[in-house]
Amino acid sequence: MAPLASKPDLDVMKQVNRQFVTGVTVVTAMDGETPRGLAVNAFSSISLDPATVMVCVQRTSSTHDCLFRADHLAINILSTDQLDVVGTFASKADDKFKDLDWESGPFGSPLIARSSAQMEAEIRERLQASTHTVFICRVVHAAVAGHHPMVYSAGKFFDGGALAPLG
Repeated sequence: MAPLASKPDLDVMKQVNRQFVTGVTVVTAMDGETPRGLAVNAFSSISLDPATVMVCVQRTSSTHDCLFRADHLAINILSTDQLDVVGTFASKADDKFKDLDWESGPFGSPLIARSSAQMEAEIRERLQASTHTVFICRVVHAAVAGHHPMVYSAGKFFDGGALAPLG
């Protein structure tokens, strides 16, 4: 592969990324007996059959090593009434699960109550991509609730259920 002629400006890349609307997820796993998690917007479906998803986590994250060692993880798609949850999991708090309503999924991963949707997935591959690890996962459990999803764009959170159709 030929080298790039120039490196894109970091501020321009931040502006470009802010133009992309993303869902808001919290990725969780068990670290022995301790639940761990972090807010992640780099989540995507890869395939419906078999149900396969991916999440990208920065290697310097305090949750990264726990996820790297885990066999399973959960992806909690946050709802519009979980601004408190996203704030906690985007922070560097020691115990992000303190006072949080959650339960263990069928394979032990923490599923957060009030989420719009939840998945538990078996980690199948761990790919190193620059500063991040891409976790390729096979979904083994999924549930959808009646809550509107939260979405994120340009540094703000929005009601994903209130989007207006174009046409």
